Amino acid sequence: MCWIPVTAGPGNSHTSLITSLCLWSLSCLAAPSAEALNKLGAKITESGGVITQVQVKCDAFTEADFRTLGECSTIKKLTISGKTITDATLPLLAGLTELEELSTDGIQLTDEGYRHFAAFKKLRSLALFHPAFRSKEFTGSGLAHLKKLPNLERLTFAGSTAGDAAMTAIGEITQLKVFSTWHTAQTQAGNAHLLKLTNLTSLRMGQRLPSGKDSPISFDESTFATIAQMKSLEALELFEARLTAKIIPQLKALPKLTKLKIHTTEISAADVEAIKAALPTVTVDWKPITAEEQEATLVKKLRL
Repeated sequence: MCWIPVTAGPGNSHTSLITSLCLWSLSCLAAPSAEALNKLGAKITESGGVITQVQVKCDAFTEADFRTLGECSTIKKLTISGKTITDATLPLLAGLTELEELSTDGIQLTDEGYRHFAAFKKLRSLALFHPAFRSKEFTGSGLAHLKKLPNLERLTFAGSTAGDAAMTAIGEITQLKVFSTWHTAQTQAGNAHLLKLTNLTSLRMGQRLPSGKDSPISFDESTFATIAQMKSLEALELFEARLTAKIIPQLKALPKLTKLKIHTTEISAADVEAIKAALPTVTVDWKPITAEEQEATLVKKLRL
């Protein structure tokens, strides 16, 4: 219980101090405890007695559960998965004003729903895995709302049935420094929108996920005509493709490139050695693809 003394003068500093302490105490009491979050099935990390990281599945969350989570304003990193994150429930997390890193899986936002991310002004990193998969209410155009987040530097967009509309929108998030994408519905034309990301220093690119018999591939040697124009790149990770040493001229066109990683990709050891020789200032990390990976991933899953 908090007691505030009654005073005759309006400018009593002692009263102001007590009042401030009371308000602070009440706000602390309002914040959910570690026990309350544990009851939601959350795994938490505390620093100095303050909850800073939460990992939770929200498939069975009610609106009250979202409100409980949203009241924990000290969270800096949140990993959350579940289809109950919608245009109606995401605003209930607006109290996470200290949030810097957010990783999601299976969220069901429409394009319009992405405007609610504006509440997370300190957000630096956002991962969207399988967002609104096969939903007609999400074309990817809504990702353009993310350009209003001044601190957003890292974006992962993977496992989505959204295509080139998403890439067009991502091209508007010009503050991005790191971008990762794979298993989407984008085409080669969609990749061209990445050229608008003039601050990009790191690109991680994998193959699209086929949606029909004639799904055009999103990443092959022709993609390097686009990549070669991304002069700010320092790190490049490539996977799920068939490549040869023919990409050397495009890689040499990247003046700041220092790291190249290639995996789950059909490329010969001789071609990798040729790339290393042509790029002596670049650290090349290559993991050979196995016969099993080639058959299961490149042929059966990605239909390359």
